[in-house]
Amino acid sequence: MRDLEVVFEGLKGVTRALAETTVTFEAGSFNALVGPTGCGKSTFLNVIAGFVPPTSGSVEVDGVPTVKPGPDRGVVFQQYALMPWLTARGNVEFALKRFGLPRDERRRRAVAHLERVGLGHATSHYPAELSGGMQQRVGLARTLAGEPKVLLMDEPFGALDAQTRLTMQQLLLDLWEANKVTVVFVTHDVDEALVLADAVHIMAARPGRIIRVIDVHTPRPRSVEDFGDEHIRLRKEILHQLRH
Repeated sequence: MRDLEVVFEGLKGVTRALAETTVTFEAGSFNALVGPTGCGKSTFLNVIAGFVPPTSGSVEVDGVPTVKPGPDRGVVFQQYALMPWLTARGNVEFALKRFGLPRDERRRRAVAHLERVGLGHATSHYPAELSGGMQQRVGLARTLAGEPKVLLMDEPFGALDAQTRLTMQQLLLDLWEANKVTVVFVTHDVDEALVLADAVHIMAARPGRIIRVIDVHTPRPRSVEDFGDEHIRLRKEILHQLRH
């Protein structure tokens, strides 16, 4: 993102959602985005995804400008947005239709990625038959089946209970370690950011902009059950930035 700025014009006037921000996410890195409510984290993600055009500045993936949604960027939202009349496999297959893949290939990918997220036993289940965590796994499988270069995640575990959230965090780390797709992960949870990310990008209040990047060198694998001195130090530093 280079000199990225987003301004919305509405009935109540002009809102500067994102001030000029320049940042690079390295290929294969896991990046967390934290900041106060309303600072533009979701807008930032939507610009990368191609859902919201920047007012000025540019977004590039591997040097190629992006101006609209594309298969190189996959998005996982907090709301699962599954089609209730389709099975888990059907939801993943339907998302793959836009790639023009043959039916057999769509089915193969759907089954393979549902197995990767631990749902090989539930491919024929409908969303109403799945728990919240299982539905989010279907959403994750649906996105990963498209084999994106960049995985954009907007508080994907925010609606889950604590135990399921821990399970999903570990699952995500396992999948990332295996694929090393570039991840941009929006969260309000500082501990979650420190467990998952290589770097924590801190955003200021509106107009949103990245004001600090904190590298996380804590050795992997990490766990929220084992907070060491470095984790606590970084946590204090991030919370201080957010307060001030």
